[in-house]
Amino acid sequence: MALAALESTREQFPILKETIRGKRLVYLDNAASTQKPDVVIDTISDYYRHSHANVHRGVHALSQRATDQFEHARRLLQGFINAREDAEVVFTKGSTEAINLVAASWGRTFLQPGDRIMLTEMEHHANIVPWQVVAQQTGAEIIVVPILDDGSLDMEAMAKLLDERVKMVGVTHVSNVLGTVNPILEITQMAHAVGAKVLVDGAQALGHLRMDVQAAGVDFYTMASHKMYGPTGIGALYGRRELLDAMPPYQLGGGMIRSVTFEKTTYAALPDKFEPGTPNIADAIGLGAAIEFLSPRLEDAHHLESELTLYTHERLSEIPGLKIHGTAPGKAGTISFTMADVHPHDIGTILDSEGVAVRAGHHCCQPLMARLGVAATARASLALYNTREDIDVLASALRRVREVFGL
Repeated sequence: MALAALESTREQFPILKETIRGKRLVYLDNAASTQKPDVVIDTISDYYRHSHANVHRGVHALSQRATDQFEHARRLLQGFINAREDAEVVFTKGSTEAINLVAASWGRTFLQPGDRIMLTEMEHHANIVPWQVVAQQTGAEIIVVPILDDGSLDMEAMAKLLDERVKMVGVTHVSNVLGTVNPILEITQMAHAVGAKVLVDGAQALGHLRMDVQAAGVDFYTMASHKMYGPTGIGALYGRRELLDAMPPYQLGGGMIRSVTFEKTTYAALPDKFEPGTPNIADAIGLGAAIEFLSPRLEDAHHLESELTLYTHERLSEIPGLKIHGTAPGKAGTISFTMADVHPHDIGTILDSEGVAVRAGHHCCQPLMARLGVAATARASLALYNTREDIDVLASALRRVREVFGL
């Protein structure tokens, strides 16, 4: 992305003009949540000012207007991931709810005692805990694919563990700690060869990588709006129609029924079957605006972030006592690190005093922390509005951490 285009993009994010403790904001907590461009903020405001009404059931003009905008957002998301039809895109609160939907609906229906659920050592708690609960309820067993020392998934171990007992493979597309980009097509082909289904947690991927769910052959793919420049509280589940059709509803209420008597209820067709109650209309429309903002910039953003990831590794590697966790080839712009005996929360606090926002903690990946041999890490994560200057400020602030602790 040319410098002029980058500066133009940065200008569209009003929060980047903020100062923190008298310093220019350097926002490097994008794996937790990206900032929002004017178009997303304005779209949500415009909806509430001019179009708000409940969707799908109203015959008046505002309801029809809101419904059109809401369903247009669904079609935008369908196109963004290349789903076969918009009915395969179910709006949820986010990636976490999408995983819970699959675990509860598909898992409770199709898993039996002796079946196996394959997860990886780098999974977020959101792709572990729901499967643990379903395993306890169904008698299924969880098995775990280890990672290599560079943070790559151990594909040889996966191949050895995959057999006909595995019914579901749950894998993150991009690790929120290591930045590892997993080979989804290869994993899907391996899993399908033994009859297993594949759920991909795409929360960390869609803001950075182009995803084609048909080409990748995935069965389920989960999405989080707020990590791709959209609003919080909205996301989606992609599922192949034949799987979603076979799954029972996850939640029950108005909007997801065809008919109700006190003796019997029949359910609506997809995607309504999985969307009971009044949906998050405004934020779904805001997500649509985010997709229109991101889609034409995605390839340039990926190139920019790839270069900036290498630069970040170079600058951080110059700091004595700093260890980067996760060096897999082709990794995304998520850089987790520790510094000698300094607690990551202390690192984050000192960086904040310099205007630098990073994440510090276990990142909802405690099994991965155990594998890395640490309780927590600090994490800098990149977005399309970050620059080399941001990384230089980060490096300078980390040297300030060394000064404070006398390292």
